[in-house]
Amino acid sequence: MSLELKRYQVDAFADTVFKGNPAVVCPLQEWLPDDVMQSIAMENNLSETAFYVKEGEGFRLRWFTPAVEVDLCGHATLATAFVLFNHEHYKGNEIIFQSRSGALHVSQSNGLIKLNFPSDVISEIPVAPELYAGFPEKPAQIWKGKTDYMFVYHNEAQVKNCKPDFSIVKKLNVRGVIVTSKGNTVDFVSRFFCPQCGIDEDPVTGSAHTTLVPYWAAILKKMTLTAKQISAREGHLLCELKGNRVAMSGTAKLFSTGIIYLP
Repeated sequence: MSLELKRYQVDAFADTVFKGNPAVVCPLQEWLPDDVMQSIAMENNLSETAFYVKEGEGFRLRWFTPAVEVDLCGHATLATAFVLFNHEHYKGNEIIFQSRSGALHVSQSNGLIKLNFPSDVISEIPVAPELYAGFPEKPAQIWKGKTDYMFVYHNEAQVKNCKPDFSIVKKLNVRGVIVTSKGNTVDFVSRFFCPQCGIDEDPVTGSAHTTLVPYWAAILKKMTLTAKQISAREGHLLCELKGNRVAMSGTAKLFSTGIIYLP
């Protein structure tokens, strides 16, 4: 007899379907073997598949790309909270997720879902040719966070027109590369490339904003910032630096529901 799992597909950081970043959310009664969850993520073939299990008063949350399990994922956390608030009968306006990155507090208010994540610790490093070899233009600055490089460019056009050579980017010993600049209509824009994780470009990356927000808060001298990830699907975030935490707010839309059948 096969095991049947619920499957929700949600467009996160989006106010309509076909925008933002799609994620699959799978509620579990108990954990499946890691290789099975990895295979489900590969079969879904989206940037992230989230799995959660009830734990105490909250939930334990894990995220898988088609290739690897990751330590932190913003859009799939927002998608999971959206599912719990709207489709899995969760009572209350705040959820605490336990994760590889510690406790993650998520709340809903006035139609927005707010994530509260630990801020990244970043340091500026030399603009070495071997780091930007896969990119068409030399960045003005390069910063290194816990898992990613961040390339800072002079203007939004450089970020929007960036076409990396993924065969080169894939060889960098990081989760991925954030490219960013000041925005024309928002405080800052970004894109995120992560072929190392099986996704050439992630449409909207909440975890990357734990790196972006501390940087731009210092540069622009403001704690609340508007952000846009200018991938083909686009995503909009309202961000706030709160000490060593980063708050990110956005909306989500349900695209589909279904059943996964496991032998």
